[in-house]
Amino acid sequence: MTLEVIVLAAGKGTRMRSALPKVLHELAGRPLLEHVLDTVRALTPTRIHVVCGYGAESVREQLADAEDLNWVEQAQQLGTGHAVRQALPDLEPGSLALVLYGDVPLIRADTLRALLERASGGPALLTAEVKDPSGYGRILRDGAGAVEAIVEDADASETQHDITEINTGFIACPADRLRIWLDEIDDSNRQREYYLTDVVGRAVHAGATVASVSCADPDEIAGVNSQAELAKVERCFQARQAESLMDAGLNLRDPARFDLRGNLHFGEDCVFDINVVVAGDVTLGSQVSVGPNCQIIDSEIGNGVEIRANSVIEGVKIADHCSVGPFARLRPGTVLDAGARVGNFVETKNATLGEDSKANHLAYVGDATVGHRVNIGAGVITCNYDGANKHPTVIGDDAFIGSNSALVAPVTVGKGATVGAGSAVTRDVPEGQLALTRAEQQVRAGWQRPKKEKKN
Repeated sequence: MTLEVIVLAAGKGTRMRSALPKVLHELAGRPLLEHVLDTVRALTPTRIHVVCGYGAESVREQLADAEDLNWVEQAQQLGTGHAVRQALPDLEPGSLALVLYGDVPLIRADTLRALLERASGGPALLTAEVKDPSGYGRILRDGAGAVEAIVEDADASETQHDITEINTGFIACPADRLRIWLDEIDDSNRQREYYLTDVVGRAVHAGATVASVSCADPDEIAGVNSQAELAKVERCFQARQAESLMDAGLNLRDPARFDLRGNLHFGEDCVFDINVVVAGDVTLGSQVSVGPNCQIIDSEIGNGVEIRANSVIEGVKIADHCSVGPFARLRPGTVLDAGARVGNFVETKNATLGEDSKANHLAYVGDATVGHRVNIGAGVITCNYDGANKHPTVIGDDAFIGSNSALVAPVTVGKGATVGAGSAVTRDVPEGQLALTRAEQQVRAGWQRPKKEKKN
């Protein structure tokens, strides 16, 4: 039996207090809906149908690269049963339908597989036992323990409100039977909506067995309806990731203060201090040390690298045994060759620092190619932008750039050349030569500093 997945993603999410469609709010740097889609893809369905409504154009645009999705629009939000009806015409006869939600991102593929295994002859529900069932539909069972109906929270009696087994909203059912039972439900309830859960009562009436699978982990079924709930789900997701990374050998000084918003690959004996954020695709070698409050985005970092506190690294390639920070910012296009050092309050962009070169403090190096064993002093800047275009700076091996100098690009400083402190270099400096542009110092004997007049 082929599998067809229906993801309900039409809600606005009024309690989010946001113009953004709820399923596009981000969890670990990606939309909630993307997490759900990644999970169901692990089930290898024939097709994935996404039912969207509020902000449908934005949702489709955000996931435009996902070619395996069939978009279904629910123009009016008349309940979950109505939403599923919109997708039914696209389901293949004889298939098995799985219905889940775009705002419940922590569900695991293994849990869904267990649900699908119980749905060969009729509906199978994912249920859970919770301490506080408020807001959830309650599972009603007969004397033998068989599921006979689901009653929504708004329609439940006082006695039914005490039931702690709840409906999670996930249901698997043969598509042909689901189609029949959905055609039989109506909106005769307090909400005046077509409830998907009413399918259970119709199935029981038709003599079908309604199976159930209990979800042991309440985090899996946590939906996102408010900013507070989104924050809780974020912490749950990050805790999962931290545990998985530590199992793989990563040393996290405090896993509760670590965020991964992408993919992280690493070698042996890597250590992360607190409040490190990793985003995009990041690869580390072995024995990499990352200090507190660092952000690393889409970068490759070699063996034995030390990244000190409060550094930001984005779109960078760092070779073995380099040192970065503290308080350094390495922007996209930066390449550090082996043994290079970038120190505190240094910013680089589209720049290569050769082996054992160093810019230890208070410098800006942009659109530059720096050779081996170059020393870039404090306060040095490469003036790469003329207000319209960017220009390159080239610094040869073993050059020395004195403090508080400006290299006005395009310009080349030759091998072994020296730029004296405080110089503004506007022409190329030959190999091995000294360039000085500062004014000659003057000392005025007997000069007196002005003094304020005393007031009477």
